[in-house]
Amino acid sequence: QVQLVESGGGSVQAGGSLRLSCAASGDIYRRNCMGWFRQAPGKEREGVAAIYTRGGTTRYADSVKGRFTISRDSAANTVYLQMNSLKPEDTAMYYCAARFAPESRCIGGLGPAPYNYWGHGTQVTVSS
Repeated sequence: QVQLVESGGGSVQAGGSLRLSCAASGDIYRRNCMGWFRQAPGKEREGVAAIYTRGGTTRYADSVKGRFTISRDSAANTVYLQMNSLKPEDTAMYYCAARFAPESRCIGGLGPAPYNYWGHGTQVTVSS
């Protein structure tokens, strides 16, 4: 199995920055595609970013492009989400997720996807 543990959430003023971390363990072949999702109260879950861990290629939601950066430290089995220029609209529970997928499917889109391993989430609150 794959285990994911998020950290780094918190409260920040608008315009500030946070870095979320997702420590992964378990079968590497079941987590070659990893993503960050978020869900705000009353809203549907949305994909934020995805990374194909073998090559490092990425995909971002339009709403965060230019502000967020997903990256990975392969040696540490950790995926990061650097969030800059945070807005109140970014307030949500952020979840790390993993799945097995080829690169084309991993970064081909951020719509509903069958990520089958999930962390418990970390809260991000951005105050105006």
